[in-house]
Amino acid sequence: MGQAGQQGRGSRSNNLVVPQATAALHQLKMEAAQELGVQIPQDGYYGNYTSRETGSLGGYITKRLVQLAEQQLSGRSNS
Repeated sequence: MGQAGQQGRGSRSNNLVVPQATAALHQLKMEAAQELGVQIPQDGYYGNYTSRETGSLGGYITKRLVQLAEQQLSGRSNS
């Protein structure tokens, strides 16, 4: 059984390259959820959420991470 067969079974294959970034990424997720009006489940189970809700959250986080990287590459401060 490959990776696709293990999805949804509690295994995670998305390990962070920089584990120390966990807190910052969690904060970013909380900010994105608040801005989009999506409540983060306390137990971490997203099975009761629509694809639109989780997709918009993931898309927003990705967009924000790209903006942060562009700012860092251009030498601008984070404001």
